[in-house]
Amino acid sequence: MLRLRVDQPKSAFAEGNSRWTNADLDPVPPDKRKWGVTSFIAYWISDAFNAATWQFASSIIAVGLTWRESLTIVAISFLIMSFVISFNGATGVLYHASFPVLARASWGFWGSYVAIISRCILAIFWFAIQTMNGANTVRVMLGAIWPSFLSLPNSIPADQGIATNTMISFFLFWLAQVPFLLMHPNTLRWLFIAKSLIVPTAFVAILIWSFRSTANQPGSIFAQSPSITGPAYSWAYLASMTSVLGNYATLSVNQADFSRYSRVSVKWQILYVPLLPLVFTFISFIGIAASSAGASLYGGPLQWDPMSLVAEWDNRAARFFAAFAFALAALGVNISANSLSAANDLMALAPAYVNIRRGQVICALLSWCLVPWEILASAGSFLNFMSAYSIFLGPIAAILLVDFWIIHRGKYDVLALYQYGGRYRYTAGINWRAWVAFGVGVAPSLPGLANSVNAAVDPGVGGHPYQFGWLLGFSAASLVYGGLTWVWRPEETFVMRAVRPDEVYAGRGVFGVEGRDEEGALAEGERGGSEEEGKEMGKEKVIEG
Repeated sequence: MLRLRVDQPKSAFAEGNSRWTNADLDPVPPDKRKWGVTSFIAYWISDAFNAATWQFASSIIAVGLTWRESLTIVAISFLIMSFVISFNGATGVLYHASFPVLARASWGFWGSYVAIISRCILAIFWFAIQTMNGANTVRVMLGAIWPSFLSLPNSIPADQGIATNTMISFFLFWLAQVPFLLMHPNTLRWLFIAKSLIVPTAFVAILIWSFRSTANQPGSIFAQSPSITGPAYSWAYLASMTSVLGNYATLSVNQADFSRYSRVSVKWQILYVPLLPLVFTFISFIGIAASSAGASLYGGPLQWDPMSLVAEWDNRAARFFAAFAFALAALGVNISANSLSAANDLMALAPAYVNIRRGQVICALLSWCLVPWEILASAGSFLNFMSAYSIFLGPIAAILLVDFWIIHRGKYDVLALYQYGGRYRYTAGINWRAWVAFGVGVAPSLPGLANSVNAAVDPGVGGHPYQFGWLLGFSAASLVYGGLTWVWRPEETFVMRAVRPDEVYAGRGVFGVEGRDEEGALAEGERGGSEEEGKEMGKEKVIEG
């Protein structure tokens, strides 16, 4: 069993306590913070340009709304999400710790497992979905090189929802991801920069093709009206917004997993507020324009899957390079938003046996169990899936945001986040306030969730809260958590001033601490002296809690 354990160097925060930390869970040391402004912009551009962004915009049209509603929904949703991502990402910049560690401050050490497991499930699901998107791109690429591959005899039963050539493609794309799963996040930033240059070029090229190829074509989707009216229109609008919010619900809670590597001021996190709505709305417009072109040129149902559209092209070289761009897009998103997120969660659950590399490999192995080809079988099932899991992550994001920025006014004791007996222990490691707020945020959407899983369940009007589950859950959890904490104030969790990682590292003589700015963050006179002084300072803070 000892060989299964990961490397456990002595921790500056938990004295090598393998139950609550390992080298990858500790705050990022100053000399290992490599992400600058360019890296974060490239990361988000890389993350935005992918098939999923194309799909949820186009699938909104497929359920009866028009391109106008689709773009409005995307813009409003990402404006809302950008604020949540900015605030929760700023916590990572200030404390250089990952989401599972920061969640201990608001949930307690054992209580945080609710948030960690919920986020982990969605991250693994998304990894599987993006791998399936990547498989579709590989199938198109191989079909462009060897057309006979597309007519390969199928030996898989039809009721399984996948053909032999697609299964081969799934395996090849899954295998191609493995080397990247073994890379450190600081190295991966170069992948995001490359993707942010290559993939947007391909998307813009498809947009140009859409306009030029349908310049004189009748029946454009831009001339259509909604196919639903009245209450059905309103509820479809809210349900579609929940789906879009759900698409990035994971990053609303786990942005700290990436912002922890930041070497720049926390103020740069506000860049997301104008950036995300603009970029994602533009990509959605590309998906809508291309879907419209496909419907006009090739007929049949709306081509909301980009690879279904690309597969219609006559030019084999164009098919290959377009599919390659989408493959690179799926790869980048899977690493940035899914495998690393799941790895941090799995690592927090078992830090003695799981590090970032092992966590990503486990995520990749589990993706086979989720049959993502069935999730992506139709636009309706795709929206149902996205809505289902967002109802759990909305309350989690709210509790994280409210606890740090409103309740504790931006002041945490980072040392206590790694020591079970410290100020964030709450009651037996559980902050009951967070659990109650989470339950209140999720409960109204459960009847609708049951109906989405089993159509035979009739929730009646009780199904409507589910249709705006993320917004309802976020709002309800914010109010309940804030109210409970105001009435039953956990005094032991409050500190007079923030204790940040650089203060602890300074006491240990870690390279790169001296001279950091105020966001980094040591005020003059607060730096530790010798290693022993740093150790005693840390012990005092735990005792105070």
